[in-house]
Amino acid sequence: MSLTRAVFAAVLATAFSAQAASDLPYPGTIVLKVDASDTAQNIFRVRESIPAKPGKLTLLYPQWIPGNHGPSGALSQFAGLKVSANGQPLEWKRDMVNVYAFHVTVPKGANSVDIEFQYLSPVEANQGRTTMTNDILGVQWQSVTLYPAGYSSNKITVQPNLKVPAGWQYGSALEQQTRDGDEVAFKPLDLETLVDSPLFAGRYFRRIDLDPGAKIPVHLNVVADTAEQLEATPEQIAPHRAMVQQAYKLFNSQHYKHYDFLFAISDEFGGIGREHHQSSENGVKLGYFSEWNKYEARRELLSHEFTHSWNGKFRRPAGQNVPDFNTPLQNELLWVYEGQTQYWGAVLAARSGLIKPEHTRDMIAATAARYDNVKGREWRAVQDTVNDPIVNARRPQGWNNWQRAEDYYSEGELIWLDADTKIRELSGEKKSLNDFARSFFGVDDGVNVAKHYTFDDVVKALNAVQPYDWVPFLRSRLDGHGPGAPLDGLARAGWKLAYTDKPTDFLKAQEDLSKSANFQYSLGFSVGADGKLEAFQWEGVGFKAGLAGGTQLLAVNGRAYKPELLRAAVTAAKTSKEAINLLVKKGSLYQTVALDYHGGLKYPRLERIDGTPDRLEAILQPMK
Repeated sequence: MSLTRAVFAAVLATAFSAQAASDLPYPGTIVLKVDASDTAQNIFRVRESIPAKPGKLTLLYPQWIPGNHGPSGALSQFAGLKVSANGQPLEWKRDMVNVYAFHVTVPKGANSVDIEFQYLSPVEANQGRTTMTNDILGVQWQSVTLYPAGYSSNKITVQPNLKVPAGWQYGSALEQQTRDGDEVAFKPLDLETLVDSPLFAGRYFRRIDLDPGAKIPVHLNVVADTAEQLEATPEQIAPHRAMVQQAYKLFNSQHYKHYDFLFAISDEFGGIGREHHQSSENGVKLGYFSEWNKYEARRELLSHEFTHSWNGKFRRPAGQNVPDFNTPLQNELLWVYEGQTQYWGAVLAARSGLIKPEHTRDMIAATAARYDNVKGREWRAVQDTVNDPIVNARRPQGWNNWQRAEDYYSEGELIWLDADTKIRELSGEKKSLNDFARSFFGVDDGVNVAKHYTFDDVVKALNAVQPYDWVPFLRSRLDGHGPGAPLDGLARAGWKLAYTDKPTDFLKAQEDLSKSANFQYSLGFSVGADGKLEAFQWEGVGFKAGLAGGTQLLAVNGRAYKPELLRAAVTAAKTSKEAINLLVKKGSLYQTVALDYHGGLKYPRLERIDGTPDRLEAILQPMK
């Protein structure tokens, strides 16, 4: 723990007089009842009965949420707190320093406190992610739970109960104890596992068996806005099943009693991709099955989140080993936790047929180009971006290319491609990162208790697969400032990043899907569906001309803006000395901006390096 964070934690502990989390079991069982039936008003109504003895009691609302990597507890949606004991109301007081802590005094003669409050799901996009609609709801237990301070979360037993709307079905890693109509009682479990076991419920629901006949079942639990969105053909289900088998061949283990993909197909329910040990939350827009070819790129989500059962949940960075949900997480190894998961997510999607290998190459090209042009690398190494879930919490950025965001995901993918190809090269193709995955994540088959690791453990495991000086290899890529992204692995894989005047068919389809026009590697920005200029390259052509976010493009060379018109203008300027004139509007100001650019259109793609082995093809081949 850093000195600053250690001091901060000590201040918080002193402020609300909470003792260090005890490893002893919390006496008694918390009974949690959540009424999620009010889909008309998006309200979760919560009641808790918490065993307690007379005296001071501090209740905590979860702040540091695993999988979010930062202090993202939904306190702004928490409302209506009432506390009572023996039927008499008790006053509560919020801590003056730690606003996630609430103090009450339990009166003599009481052996429990009763709590009620509401979790108010956002009803507008600017309020946060929507977790309840007319047809779908998602229960994230950390948002509907208060728990007593002073105990480790895995030592607090909770018996959860849930009321769903009439006739709805649900999916979850939780084990049902009883169901009486729309009221479900789940088996008691520890708070840590409860929070790691969310639930999706829906009016329209389908469960797809992804490993038929297996002793350890894997299900895709689908909820959607309409019944038609649940329809999946055998040909569409097949690659999902293949993805599960490819993961088993890669990791050679299972660390769950059963696994449940919670999968929402909706334009109203909030999109999400979040890992859990025995499940995952996944949310995409309409069309996943019904417009199968159109939304191919979305299919990497499931393989990414499934990989997290091994990387991030079973094997976790040592800094993630905290006693409760109000102790700060340490994120220094997220480039392993998320970066290698990003790599395996792409690889497993290709190996299983969820995404065609040639389209995976296109996605790698887009990633390589993006990070090869990150100007912010000059001042901020990718290692520092592991702090972004705390620093920025995924808020919109005005100058992402300069500020940087959570780049440990996709730049981490490039680093692990680098490591994979290095192992293959040094071993004469006898070893690969597959062997690292099997030895590092595949240990203790059947165990679903977290096994933590350090940077030294990662290096040791790499050396066990292929001896090499891995410390400077990794640190130079994590702490370096370029120029450019770590693309040695791409070259070692037999490919190079190139730019042409036409995008690949796959990347063009993705651009059309987003209704944007990409001029990032020519004019230094993209244009959104409404003509808004965005995704600026710091010190790019547009930047140097004085353009910025919040600007709308109205016309190109005197004619109303259309993407094809701007593309034509950029192409024409390649053989002309005339500037490209843009009429733009920012606020109430209209102005004409001249772009003196003559380099033509530029779109990334991968090209083979003659005379080199195609290791990328080998990486993307299904395992046998």
